[in-house]
Amino acid sequence: MPRAKTVVPGRARRRKVLKAAKGGFSGRRKLYKTAIQTVQRAGQFAYEHRRTRKRDFRRLWITRINAAARINGMSYSTLISGLKKANVDVNRKLLADMAVRDAAAFAKIAEVAKSAVA
Repeated sequence: MPRAKTVVPGRARRRKVLKAAKGGFSGRRKLYKTAIQTVQRAGQFAYEHRRTRKRDFRRLWITRINAAARINGMSYSTLISGLKKANVDVNRKLLADMAVRDAAAFAKIAEVAKSAVA
């Protein structure tokens, strides 16, 4: 009986890697070995940056909330502290959105926080 070669699965693996390396420059998309390295490196960057994105957005939300809080006469930390004391459970993403889109509603929340701190 002849030896069964893994031609089809191997070709499928190579095709998958080369397809993922599409858009690379020169041999990075054409040569299998360099394409593997390119795809692995891209995967590592994607993994890291999925986590970095969460940090970046939280930093942006805090900056926006702080700016809106200062317009209402308080700092970010006193606003968050007042909201915690007043048992207002609003996350930073929502607060930042309100600060940008609905300043009147944010001002009401800031008043609630101010009264809880004082």
